[in-house]
Amino acid sequence: MRIVVVGGTGVIGTKVVTRLGHAGYEVVAASPTTGVDTMTGEGLDATLAGASVVIDVSDSPATEESAVVDFFETSTRKLLDAEEAAGVGHHVALSMVGTDRLPERGYFRAKHIQEKLVETSTIPYSIVHATQFFELVRGIAEGSAMDGKIRVPPVLFQPVAGDDVARVVGEVAIRPPLNGRIEVAGPERFRMDKFFRRALPGWNDQREVLTDPHARYLGAELDEGTLLPDEGAHLGTVRYGAWP
Repeated sequence: MRIVVVGGTGVIGTKVVTRLGHAGYEVVAASPTTGVDTMTGEGLDATLAGASVVIDVSDSPATEESAVVDFFETSTRKLLDAEEAAGVGHHVALSMVGTDRLPERGYFRAKHIQEKLVETSTIPYSIVHATQFFELVRGIAEGSAMDGKIRVPPVLFQPVAGDDVARVVGEVAIRPPLNGRIEVAGPERFRMDKFFRRALPGWNDQREVLTDPHARYLGAELDEGTLLPDEGAHLGTVRYGAWP
């Protein structure tokens, strides 16, 4: 089975490529650094030739909302069109918990658009909703910085190790398409402001963490449970305190 991993040189993509490669599959990492650009279509046709499964774990290089929306809409359309032409039988998209709760705000809007394109295409699909990756939690803090302080909403979240996400994505990819979605989350639930209040000193970061109910996350104001998975989510095995 030939599997193409779009975004295969990124945080999650490298883990997916390694895991599936060790399992004996023919795996191709596709990204601009390997000559594949889903925004322009460069390299797509040649890379997808003979592929049975495409896994899309790519992410926008920009952060401004309109640019993020443009990335996911344009790249997903081009990718799905190229997959249809190549006869790909299974499209796996990595998305995020909460897109159905905030479909019109910030990054959630962009991912919601991506999911709708996948769901309405002719290609059988599976969507994996993940919570926030351990590897990116410092980035959440940096994105919440203002005037030398970290402003975080008092909402619940359940971050997950990238290895656990890669495991679920890989397992989904080699099974029949779900034509639906599943969720993966970490084994522990935290209140975000309290989490960062404990975590920052361990990073030798002395900035004050302020609890701000109106602080935005990825461009959106959150309710307490926006970032939590539904009942029945696949739970990772790695706890944050034991993570490298």
